[in-house]
Amino acid sequence: MDEATRLRLEGEVKSQCEAGDWDGAATAILRGFGSEIFAFLVAVERSEAEASDTFSDLAEAVWRGLPSFAWESSVRTWTYAVARNLARRRARDAARQGRRGPRAGESALDAVAAQVRTETAGFLRTEKRTRLQLLRDSLPPADRMLLILRIDRKLPWNDLATVLHEGDDDAPLDPQALARESTRLRQRFQWLKDKLRKMARDEGLLE
Repeated sequence: MDEATRLRLEGEVKSQCEAGDWDGAATAILRGFGSEIFAFLVAVERSEAEASDTFSDLAEAVWRGLPSFAWESSVRTWTYAVARNLARRRARDAARQGRRGPRAGESALDAVAAQVRTETAGFLRTEKRTRLQLLRDSLPPADRMLLILRIDRKLPWNDLATVLHEGDDDAPLDPQALARESTRLRQRFQWLKDKLRKMARDEGLLE
C-alpha cells in the first residue's frame, strides 16, 4: 500500500469514528490493512491455523477498541499493536491451558475477516520463500516481528516501539519511554542484521 492510499484510508476511518460508525470503521481497517496484518501473523506464529484464530479475534478487538482509541498513533500502527498483543496473549494462554476452541456465532466483521484470511492465505501458499527469508523465519518470534515490521512494513522507529513494547496493558508509552524503546529496537535491529549476515555467509549465500 502506498502512502497516499494509507493516508486516505486513515482519514476514512477517522471520519467514520467521529460519526460513531464503529462497524464501518472496523470493516475499513480489516479490508484496508487486514491482508498485510494476517500475513504478519502467519510469519510470526508460523502456523496458518494459529494466525487465523488470532486474526478472528482481531476483528472483535478492533471493533471494541475503536471507541477508546486516542489517535496518538496511526490506525495502522494501533492495529498492529492490537494484533501483536493478541498473538502474545494467545501463546501465553495456550501454554497455560491448551488451545482455545473457536468462538461461537458470526458477525458481519467475522465474515470480512474470513474473506481477508482466505484471500491472503491463498497468496501466501503460492509465494516462494527465498533462502534468506527462511533464515529469518528460524529466529524467535520477537526478532521476526522486528524484522518484518521494519523491513517489510517500513514502520518508523517510534511506531515500532508502540507495537513491540513489552507492557502488560495497551497504555501508550510516555515520550521518554518511547525514546528508550526506539533506541533499544535500533540496537537490536542492527544486531539482528549482523546475525543474519553471518548466518547467510555460513549458508554460502554471501561472499
